[in-house]
Amino acid sequence: MIGYVTIGVNDMDRAVAFYDALLGEVGGSQLMGMDRIKFYGTAPDAAMLAICVPYDEKDPSPGNGNMVAIPGGSREGVDRLYAKARELGATDEGEPGERMPVFYGAYVRDLDGNKLCFFDMKTG
Repeated sequence: MIGYVTIGVNDMDRAVAFYDALLGEVGGSQLMGMDRIKFYGTAPDAAMLAICVPYDEKDPSPGNGNMVAIPGGSREGVDRLYAKARELGATDEGEPGERMPVFYGAYVRDLDGNKLCFFDMKTG
């Protein structure tokens, strides 16, 4: 259902270093890109996350209420992604924990203030 989500960044080199290391933890890698935009995922026909310098050349700004959720695969995976993001300079927005009986999550802001959620959801 989702092709890709794009978030704005200020410094492409810094953002690439952050997302290369972070998304590598869940088997993601940079699949394609050019100078101002890079696409990350596990396959070109699966959902991707794109980072970009905005086309209008204005400063990027995280939207209030916007967030990118990245599956951790397990509670341990959520903990690992949260720790890795913090190690890479992300700021805490909510330590790993159970948010409801079927949802375990953790929240950070990346180097440009974009909100990320790492989660494990068991609904059945």
